[in-house]
Amino acid sequence: MPHLSYEYSANLDGSVNQQGLCNALHTAALESGLFELGALRVRAHRSETFCVADLLPQNGFIHLTISIGAGRPADLKRAAGEHIWKAMTDFLAPLFDTPHFALTMEIREIDPDFSWKQNAIHPRVRAQKT
Repeated sequence: MPHLSYEYSANLDGSVNQQGLCNALHTAALESGLFELGALRVRAHRSETFCVADLLPQNGFIHLTISIGAGRPADLKRAAGEHIWKAMTDFLAPLFDTPHFALTMEIREIDPDFSWKQNAIHPRVRAQKT
């Protein structure tokens, strides 16, 4: 159940193609080999109100949280994280040409004892593979 969810400062609206970034993250997550297509979700959340660093109005941010089910080996999680990070930094490269952008990412494991799921997409997507 990989969920890639990122927050971004509203002042990036004219600088970042959000659908393009979602697509790039989706592709990278699948390429990592760690996640199943039917469970993958990528979404963006616009932060209208924010404060960044020294409060200059041009300061912006993106923070990506990758939520995954527990139990995957650390080396596979790291490799997937590195692959997704590279795709994201490549996509956002022009923003690093300014001194006003901050990018962060973290991977969180979801405790299976406190996670409920029902997914009608899995059977359809799995059937397409056969």
